[in-house]
Amino acid sequence: MPARVALLFLVLFSVFSIPALSQQPESNQSQIELHERLAQQYLSERKPELAIPELEKVVAADPNNVDATANLGVLLFFQKNYADAVPQLRKAVQLNPQLWKIQALLGIGEVRTSDFADARKDLETSFSQIQNKKLKVEVGLELVGLYNGSSDLDDAARIITQLKKDDPENPEILYAAYRTYADLSGESMLELSLAAPDSAQMHQLLAHEETREGNTNGAIAQYKQAIVIDPHLPGVHFELAELLATSQDPVIKKEAEQEYHVAVAEDPQDEKAICKLGEIAAQKGDVKQAYDDYAKAVQLQPSDADAKLGLAKAFIEMDEPNQALPLLEASVQLEPTNSNAHYRLATLYKKLGRTDDARREVDLYKKYKDMKDKLRVLYKDMLVQPQEIREDDSNDK
Repeated sequence: MPARVALLFLVLFSVFSIPALSQQPESNQSQIELHERLAQQYLSERKPELAIPELEKVVAADPNNVDATANLGVLLFFQKNYADAVPQLRKAVQLNPQLWKIQALLGIGEVRTSDFADARKDLETSFSQIQNKKLKVEVGLELVGLYNGSSDLDDAARIITQLKKDDPENPEILYAAYRTYADLSGESMLELSLAAPDSAQMHQLLAHEETREGNTNGAIAQYKQAIVIDPHLPGVHFELAELLATSQDPVIKKEAEQEYHVAVAEDPQDEKAICKLGEIAAQKGDVKQAYDDYAKAVQLQPSDADAKLGLAKAFIEMDEPNQALPLLEASVQLEPTNSNAHYRLATLYKKLGRTDDARREVDLYKKYKDMKDKLRVLYKDMLVQPQEIREDDSNDK
């Protein structure tokens, strides 16, 4: 039995009772009731292999008994006898189209028996009706698999979006999202390369690919080529600036600052670029300019945790801790894993005499710093780093 499906056994089985619904002659009815009682007894004893033949006798005597039919289908399914389970589950749904959980199980059974067209129909119909989270995740992942298999990637992404809202930390969902988005990215890259191979957008895309591979210099060259073709290409100056800003060379960092300014000139609402200019001003010790930039960024995007953190640091530099406090508290609420924000908040709490709060924030700082260190090691092992960082690491060994 598949591990995920096994979790659904009690969920599905709790819905159905054994008593028959249709009217039968008295002698026949008594036999049906006998088999139902035996089935119920075996189920209570967790002996499904003994309950199955009893339910088969009920269904043979009373083909319109929806409860017995549904239960028989469920038991056969969990015995991995999908070929026999599917007709029973389908009959139950035909008798009562409101049995969404049974229809979901029917769809999964149809996947197992390679009836993908019917599986897609039944899974789609039941997915929108199911409230139980575990079952909804199971059905959704089956649907994503079907959609990916038929290259219906937009449909797969739509289901992934719904699943992530319901269960945002589920590793199966997150992995399915990674695979789906990666396939979508590859499909989009192919389509763009065929439609406009010499476009600014193509060079911007190639820059992203070079960055992903850690080829910083190649990415910079692609961004600059995109700018030559279209200096007003949305987002390109900010993306180039982000890459240039990773350098330790002061000349290149100055070039990054200029690109951030160009990004803001192109789009005065570019909150991310404004926030980065605030960071640069803070590094230079220009508190007034840092305050102005961060304040504007927060005004443009109140939910940006980094902007709030930067503005809080500016207030601290200006010796206005009471102005900084709500910003830091909001920042850790918006981005709970930001160890730097927790450290700043702990320091401020300590300064304000709030010892217990400071201790709590120190613990959170250590927790998320350790988490970040572990992720850094993981990504280092994967070599998912810019060339410049990788070279620095090798020099430290």
